[in-house]
Amino acid sequence: MEIKSVKIDVPEECNVILGQTHFIKSVEDIYEALVSSVPGIKFGFAFNEASGPCLTRHEGTDEELRKVAREKAFEIGAGHVFIIYLKGAYPINVLNSIKNLGVVCSIFCATANPVEVILAESEQGRGVIGVIDGFRAKGIEKENDIKAREEFLRKIGYKLGQA
Repeated sequence: MEIKSVKIDVPEECNVILGQTHFIKSVEDIYEALVSSVPGIKFGFAFNEASGPCLTRHEGTDEELRKVAREKAFEIGAGHVFIIYLKGAYPINVLNSIKNLGVVCSIFCATANPVEVILAESEQGRGVIGVIDGFRAKGIEKENDIKAREEFLRKIGYKLGQA
């Protein structure tokens, strides 16, 4: 068995969601979940079949993101893995809709950070061992960091401790 890494550089103003699903129907289900969650959402989505013709299936509302998704999914190569590139929306806007689909097994990450997908490759195929999302922690938050975090969340419309 061999351990490999595939880097996912997230395009500017985009987020990426990486997960695992289990059925070719995922293409339509995930597409519908995304377009139903955010009107006018821009995304590209690709999914690797794990049986039959073992193709990288793809859909989306943005041709450039669709191209990036299918190329990166094919490079990852692991069966039943999917990747979504979002633009003009955030994972928080769509994650519950995706996670609640019966075809979705798990979400590995949802981020705007650079990601490394750690893969195991055997004679049979490839599987995701895990992901490295962003960078290593550099320190522990202090009072001024807490204040900056809270101010940022208020600025984007989130209020800690209020209903």
